[in-house]
Amino acid sequence: MELVTVDDVRAAAELIAGRVVRTPLLASRWSEEVLLKPENLQPVGSFKLRGATNAVGRLPAGQRDRGVVTHSSGNHGQALAWAAAAAGVPCTVVIPRGAPAVKVEQVRTLGAEVVLVEPERRLAEAERIAAERGRELIPPYDDRRIIAGQGTVGLEIVTDLPEVDVVLVPVGGGGLASGVATAVRALRPGAAVIGVEPEYAADARESLATGTVARWPVERTYRTSADGLRTNLSELTLAHLRDRLDGIVTVTEEEIAAALARLVRQSRLVVEPSGAVAPAAALFRAADLPPGRTVAVVSGGNVDPAVLAEAALGRSPAETAAVRPG
Repeated sequence: MELVTVDDVRAAAELIAGRVVRTPLLASRWSEEVLLKPENLQPVGSFKLRGATNAVGRLPAGQRDRGVVTHSSGNHGQALAWAAAAAGVPCTVVIPRGAPAVKVEQVRTLGAEVVLVEPERRLAEAERIAAERGRELIPPYDDRRIIAGQGTVGLEIVTDLPEVDVVLVPVGGGGLASGVATAVRALRPGAAVIGVEPEYAADARESLATGTVARWPVERTYRTSADGLRTNLSELTLAHLRDRLDGIVTVTEEEIAAALARLVRQSRLVVEPSGAVAPAAALFRAADLPPGRTVAVVSGGNVDPAVLAEAALGRSPAETAAVRPG
């Protein structure tokens, strides 16, 4: 299986330059050793715009007229809708029922056709549309173009912080972690890239332990509030993570909620639960992580307003737990 290379990531960076936001590194309020990479500042609210822009930018001329299709709980769908609209390419997004309403509405607002299906039907429906309409299927993570585009996050981290020691990256389908690990491993071999996932969707940890893709059913992964991390790995992303990821840790729902509250109230960032998972590891799993200068990727900010209000005004039990000193 051909893995993405750092040259692929560099080529993606050149293609998407000026089309996506080059996000900064921000200081965290809880430790001088921890910095945040706020991908929630992208125009569509998540890192997904990087991979989608790279994939759409590499479509053959004839395919641009026929359009693209994907399946997504929201963030990749928004990103592909944005990238397709910018390029004048028709776009259909298959979204599982139960996805946050704010994400579904934003996909429609961006001009894409939305098809709602039961969660277990999302891939099959996208494949059906691709076959019947001639649209190219651009999956959320199981695609070398997507992985290379997401890898530009790692490229920017090492450029802005050459002495980085640890990069914390959330793991859902594994596209972001695959790309970031590819870039960081090549450019900063001494740094550790650690994946982070919710305990209720820890299929990547199981997959890495067994060497085969663990298929957690939707009724199991849907217990986590981090809806963007409910998907399983693919063979392609597992191959990248087995070769390049340095470890994986899990966080609880209480810790995700506490990290979300910290990011909203202290860092003034609009963050969704999936985006709070990597910072949660910095806050509550310090003993399981290598020491040193740490960057936690805040992957997205497409949060339901009610969840955001609760984070801004409420208090999670996990906030009373010990946090990283600093």
